[in-house]
Amino acid sequence: MKRHCFALDLKNDPVLIAEYEHWHKAENGWPEIRKSILDAGIVDMQIYRTGNRLFMIMETRDDFRNEEKAARDAANPHVQEWERLMWKYQQPLPWASGNEKWVCMDRIFQL
Repeated sequence: MKRHCFALDLKNDPVLIAEYEHWHKAENGWPEIRKSILDAGIVDMQIYRTGNRLFMIMETRDDFRNEEKAARDAANPHVQEWERLMWKYQQPLPWASGNEKWVCMDRIFQL
């Protein structure tokens, strides 16, 4: 099992942040999105928020490849629709490159 950690910012607007959280409640999530996550080999995903900063932890199978998931997502109309909706709420980190949304974090400490 592998762990991947990512960060992303939300637009700093309480109304938009509340809407974003609404879409991420289990009862409001899209089943097609959940299926695409599980089909990619992600066995657990958690998103945390402080202020407008998001932190995502993904636990994946050992054979998970982010590039393969990105290619499948690009070909999936449900995922593309979800991403367009989410972009209403999200903004890239100042150091994100190109079209990068979720930025992979480097582990700097482990107990």
